[in-house]
Amino acid sequence: MSEYHEQRVPGGRNLAMALGRNVGVLALAGCALAGCANLERSRDVGNPSVAGKTLALQVCSNCHGVDGNSVSPNFPRLAAQPQPYLVTQLKSFRGHDRRDPAGFEYMWGLSRKLTDAQIDDIATYFHDATPRPNPAGSGRNADVGKAVFEHGLPDQHVPACASCHGDHGQGHDQFPRLAGQHADYVRKQLFVFQRTDERPEGAVMKVVAHELAPAQITAVADYVQGLASR
Repeated sequence: MSEYHEQRVPGGRNLAMALGRNVGVLALAGCALAGCANLERSRDVGNPSVAGKTLALQVCSNCHGVDGNSVSPNFPRLAAQPQPYLVTQLKSFRGHDRRDPAGFEYMWGLSRKLTDAQIDDIATYFHDATPRPNPAGSGRNADVGKAVFEHGLPDQHVPACASCHGDHGQGHDQFPRLAGQHADYVRKQLFVFQRTDERPEGAVMKVVAHELAPAQITAVADYVQGLASR
């Protein structure tokens, strides 16, 4: 055995093994630093240097889809949502103002360190995404759902959904896009507005939803899911 291999370090370990371990540690550290430096693929929601678009692609897309057209009804579709509306929702989650369970369980932690600039970028990314058709809802009481959306229920003092959300459910400013949104998500949110104060930024909806019967809520939710994308 060569003189190099026979040299020892304290504790009886071979010098070559010690050097190898040190090199390995340095290599791992270098890889870690390289990963942190790769801002274009970072999932670090606590790093203000990561672009909002990158977070939309690397983090938000896991639930909402790369193009904002989520498949699971547990997560709302974000494609073509009004940018101001998305900004308001993200800031409401960040400030713990929006407290509905389906939202805060995921969004409080993800949004708590987002900067205003990142929020603006995320909102813009999904606003610019192209919405895809969503299969129509169950179709039960379709005529009721259409009537609530287009004309409201005057006898119950319920205004038409279209009066704020647009004739085609396309949304505007602080009124979200409803066309193609998952029926189950819409139904749950209407019950949140009707029965709780967990979404204070949408206080106007508490008044609107207050007089809706459960069957009417289900009908209008099914109807808007099937509205054609525009």
